[in-house]
Amino acid sequence: MLTKQDLRAYCNTFMEAEETFPFGENVLVFKVVGKMFALIPLDDEPASISLKCDPQLAMVLRQTYPAVSPGYHLNKRHWNTVVSDGTIPDDEIYEMIDNSYHLVVKGLPKKDRERLLNE
Repeated sequence: MLTKQDLRAYCNTFMEAEETFPFGENVLVFKVVGKMFALIPLDDEPASISLKCDPQLAMVLRQTYPAVSPGYHLNKRHWNTVVSDGTIPDDEIYEMIDNSYHLVVKGLPKKDRERLLNE
């Protein structure tokens, strides 16, 4: 079961990941080149994280794991909220974070995309 500290540390491993608090002090938002790829509510127990996701994969994950639901206060088609309650393997949550980051990078302008993919 991943903690908020585990999730935060992992999100910070990504190239040019930036911690921000655009929604107030209780929601840690990770961005790459100004675009969100992860949100961690700091008051939630157990820890949770909202992640960008391909819409078809988002539906599969929601059907597979009860701890995955449509993104809280986000576009429900493109975002999932994942509760780290021990029912989803840690490596699966890390893979969801990877997918979110790469999906956001894929949508960046070419010069940013190339810089991030080549470093």
